[in-house]
Amino acid sequence: MRSRMLLAAVLATGLCAPFARADVKPHALFSDGMVLQRDVKTRVWGKAEPGEKVSVVLSEKSGKGITPDPVEADKDGNWSIELSSSPAGGPYTMTIKGKNTIELKDVYVGDVWVASGQSNMEMSLNGCADADKHKAASKNPKIRLFTVPRKIADNPQQDINGKWVECGPDTVGGFSGVAYFFGRDLQKALDIPIGLIHTSWGGTIAEAWTPKEALEANPDLKKLVPAMIKMEGNNANQGTVLYNAMIAPLISYPIKGAIWYQGESNAGRAAEYETLFPTMIQSWRKAWKQDDMPFFFVQLAPWQKIEQDPTDPAWARLRESQRLTLKLPKTGMAVITDVGDEKDIHPKRKEPVGARLALAARAIAYGQKIDYSGPSYENVKFVDGKAILSFQNLAGGLEVKGGELTGFTIAGDDKIFCNADAMIQGDTIVVSSAKVVKPAAVRFGWANYPVVNLWNKAGLPASPFRTDDWAMETKKK
Repeated sequence: MRSRMLLAAVLATGLCAPFARADVKPHALFSDGMVLQRDVKTRVWGKAEPGEKVSVVLSEKSGKGITPDPVEADKDGNWSIELSSSPAGGPYTMTIKGKNTIELKDVYVGDVWVASGQSNMEMSLNGCADADKHKAASKNPKIRLFTVPRKIADNPQQDINGKWVECGPDTVGGFSGVAYFFGRDLQKALDIPIGLIHTSWGGTIAEAWTPKEALEANPDLKKLVPAMIKMEGNNANQGTVLYNAMIAPLISYPIKGAIWYQGESNAGRAAEYETLFPTMIQSWRKAWKQDDMPFFFVQLAPWQKIEQDPTDPAWARLRESQRLTLKLPKTGMAVITDVGDEKDIHPKRKEPVGARLALAARAIAYGQKIDYSGPSYENVKFVDGKAILSFQNLAGGLEVKGGELTGFTIAGDDKIFCNADAMIQGDTIVVSSAKVVKPAAVRFGWANYPVVNLWNKAGLPASPFRTDDWAMETKKK
């Protein structure tokens, strides 16, 4: 009698660990209000008691559903189950059943986008221009938001915290402003559910967001892998640590693509970024097993106004590295030379940024026949003391906004640049200077804070560029 009472007491206190039951639990990405990627198979995964049978059903209110066979959790309690592809729709209910049952409600199927980078991606809608107006108009049950908490790790992680929330005045204020504007415009254009996963950290370097194996595979980037990752002080500026903690846990969750706003913290190493940034993009594509995963990024905004001369401004060089990344397929770049702030590295006008990313996505990821880019430099011819520049993405023609064209410099073989006269002639721009008899190179917007006014008739600004590949000079006339 006494032994039976003692056993009952032990069981009641939960101290008999070998007999304790582990409830089935899905990964944090699977929560009420989530968006699943349409038209692809979706893997649902989580934890349970080893050997426990787990089933997943995604069903409509009518009871129609997608019901794969149950699976058993492995010896470590991990389980995963694959759902058939579904078209856009919802709301659905996802039922996850082991020894316990979890019902996830208000589930949609649509397109999922990851939004990452540093502080200008992290900037919340609350910090953006006209925040109150945008929040008041933000209610949209077909946009869902998930924010990944800031964290570092020395090895790739599986778990994160967080939950999906419906977009609206009470939820969107603390969410990434750029990501919200991107998702808002995309949802309006496509009329399908959009899921936004925001994972960014201010002041961080691109190599922190790149997996170790990708850095080690490139001889020029191996040096960016720390010999030992220091976890003290939550130091985010170490190679791979943010990928490990804030990207790796997302990898098994299918997505449509990614948007990226970063580069300020790598501006002093622009030549390296020319290799690093494409490497990071390709590593994400490899991780998600999507060789052509759409990836759209923001070119650095103007900051710290200086005289327009050829003094090797760091941000101009970084913008060039970003522009050259467009050689990768299924990439696009939002040019924002018109929304910078010479005194603030965090310009508050984020609506045009998200809008231009959405235009690129609509054109490149979704194949819509729309203008999505400003004029982009194609080639130059030097004729009779003048440089004749040709462009792509004319969108009906070149256009100058306000007075005469600004931001052009020109040089001869002496590599000494001076300010130049420029005028639109048909679909070309003719650049010249009385100081340069035989021109050899032209630069446009080559400054930390470029003052430029070249657009196309679609209302999109031209990217800064240079026609030469010379080492940076510090001479001027």
